[in-house]
Amino acid sequence: MTREVKETFGGGGLGGSPPAPSALAAKVRTLAPSMTRSMQRVAEAVASDPAGCAALTVTGLAERTGTSEATVVRTARLLGYPGYRDLRLALAGLAAQQQSGRAPAITTDIAVDDPIADVVAKLAYDEQQTLSDTAANLDTVQLGAAVGALAAARRVDVYGVGASGLVAQDLTQKLLRIGLIAHAHSDPHLAVTNAVQLRSGDVALAITHSGSTGDVIEPLRVAFERGATTVAITGRPDSPVTQYADHVLTTSIARETELRPAAMSSRTSQLLVVDCLFVGVAQRTYDTAAPALSASYEALAHRHRR
Repeated sequence: MTREVKETFGGGGLGGSPPAPSALAAKVRTLAPSMTRSMQRVAEAVASDPAGCAALTVTGLAERTGTSEATVVRTARLLGYPGYRDLRLALAGLAAQQQSGRAPAITTDIAVDDPIADVVAKLAYDEQQTLSDTAANLDTVQLGAAVGALAAARRVDVYGVGASGLVAQDLTQKLLRIGLIAHAHSDPHLAVTNAVQLRSGDVALAITHSGSTGDVIEPLRVAFERGATTVAITGRPDSPVTQYADHVLTTSIARETELRPAAMSSRTSQLLVVDCLFVGVAQRTYDTAAPALSASYEALAHRHRR
C-alpha cells in the first residue's frame, strides 16, 4: 500500500508565527516567482516601499498596485501573515529598521567589462544576500524534523542532478564521515532502483532548485511510496517535488543574470541547508559522530603531511 500524495497550499506560514519584519524582503524574493502576476505587483510594492505601503489601507494598496483587495489579502497570507493588518505592522517595523540606517538590499548585475575587483565585490554581496535570505526563511521546525530523521536513519539516499548533484555528494560525504550509511545518486536509473529498496526507517532526500526536475522527483516518489521519510530541499515551496516530501526545506531564489546562472546562486543556499543538516545530525549523534570524525581525520592525516 502506498502513502497518499501530500496536498500542498501556497500559504505555508499560516500554521506558525508571521515572519519578522527583517525577513519580509527575503520572503518576497523567495516566493515571488511562484506568485501570480497581480500578487507579484503587491509583493514587489511592499518590499520596495515598506513605509509608503504601511500607510495604506487594503483598498489603498489594491489601487496603488492595480489589483483587488482580495489579491492584497491573499498576498499577505502567502507571505505568512494572518491578514493585511499583520502585514502592515511588519511593513512599519521594516520601514523603521531602514530609517535607522540599515543598508537597503540591492542586487547588482555583473557587466562584461567590470573590473575583477568589482566582480569580487558584487559576487560577495550576492552570496551574502542569498545566505541571509535562506537563513531568514528556513523553517527550523522542518529542519529539526529532518535532522531527527537523518540521525535515526538506517540508510540515507540523496538525489540531485547537475549543480544539485554536487550538493548531494557534499552531504553524503559529510554523513559518511560521522558513521552514517549515505549514498548520492545523480543517475536517474540508479536512483530509482535504489529507492525501491528503501523502507520505513530510511531517509530519501531530494535536492532541486526548481522543484520540478523529473529525474529527482521520480526516485523521491518511489521512496515516499515505500514508506521512507522524505525530505526536499528546493527554492519553490509549492513545486511538484514537495508533493512527495514529508519535510520541505526552502532555499533562497537569487536573481539569475547572464554571467551568473541559477545553478551558481542556488548552490550557495543549498550548501547552507546541507551544512545545517550535517551539524544538527552531528549534535544529535555526538557520542558516535565525534569518534568517527576523529578516525577519518587520522586516516587522512598522512596525505596532508609534506
